[in-house]
Amino acid sequence: MAVELNVLALSLLFLLASNAKAQPNNGVFDVMNFGAKAGGKTDISQALMAAWREACALVSPSKVVIPEGEYVLSQVTLAGPCKAPVEVQVRGNLKAPADPSKFNNVPSWVTFQRIDHFTLSGAGTFDGQGGYAAWAQNDCKQSKKCNKLPINIRFNFVTNGLVRDITSVDSKQFHINLLGCKNLTFANITINAPDQSPNTDGIHIGRSSGIDITDSRISTGDDCISLGGGSQNITISRVTCGPGHGISVGSLGKYKDEPVFGINVVNCALINTSNGVRVKTWPASLEGIASDMHFEDIVMVNVSNPVLIDQEYCPSNKCNLKAPSRVKISNVSFKNIRGTSATQVAVKLACSSGIPCENVEIGDINLSYIGTKGPATSQCSNVKPTIAGRQTPLACGLIV
Repeated sequence: MAVELNVLALSLLFLLASNAKAQPNNGVFDVMNFGAKAGGKTDISQALMAAWREACALVSPSKVVIPEGEYVLSQVTLAGPCKAPVEVQVRGNLKAPADPSKFNNVPSWVTFQRIDHFTLSGAGTFDGQGGYAAWAQNDCKQSKKCNKLPINIRFNFVTNGLVRDITSVDSKQFHINLLGCKNLTFANITINAPDQSPNTDGIHIGRSSGIDITDSRISTGDDCISLGGGSQNITISRVTCGPGHGISVGSLGKYKDEPVFGINVVNCALINTSNGVRVKTWPASLEGIASDMHFEDIVMVNVSNPVLIDQEYCPSNKCNLKAPSRVKISNVSFKNIRGTSATQVAVKLACSSGIPCENVEIGDINLSYIGTKGPATSQCSNVKPTIAGRQTPLACGLIV
């Protein structure tokens, strides 16, 4: 009988030990417990993926923690589906391999994929270790030969999520890329790269819906936020952008069946950017729709092209400008936009000659040109906007 009791007691001890390992600290999985070491010399990718696997398999909410410190992290994909909500909390400074060849031409560094109810948090940093040696390989506008350099953070088919308080610096390509995501909020995000770093878009959204970006600061060498084909029901608020190329819808028309609608950009500031708020489509494009886009309460400081619809977008000057864009733009408003323009044409609405813009509203524009060529002006083609409130410059040359 005593022997049976001892066997039972040992079995219970093993069971408790097993449960403790599977569910340490109430579902918190610290990568240090999986072999990670701080100091910036040891790759923690295997430790991170091991912690992720256990967290993802847990049937109750869990958290993966990367504590304060400096860490080397090679290419990783943290994929679901998971059995319960999962959070990854990054407190430390993660450094990508500096050599682009270490990524084997696979264009991503950290990927979160097919996860429902996911949170990425913490005051940590994703350092892509870009630099001009890497960016020189990524300037496709100047050379036909360009490598597919890695994006710092990819979100593929992530739903019902929150990304907050993180920082991304010096990505080799885009900083953050969304594909097929739904109901995802970005709050208090910081993005930094030099103004001469090519293709380093801050946040790029494609084929995603229900995305909110708020209370964030983005400084980069391309669009601060770019909304590609299939972007639907997107809200951008209290974002400060600069340097960079502005907040852009597009470029659209390269692919078909990717309608864009429900875009709201409100209460944002653009500082020393090469564009302000703009919608851009390719000439000679495929058919498309871009509708219900609203830009309101925007401050411009020394911004070139503060208000812009450009349906002849052709950065490489290798387009067929004789064939008009076939993207239909409608139900667009620019309201309460104020500040200074670095170019004389402060408002430019260059719509398609084949499919003119419809239902465009301009209200309460107050933009002054800071150069010496004269007062600020506006240009409009293939559009008859509705005009309301104060207009400086006079909208489309009209007296209101």
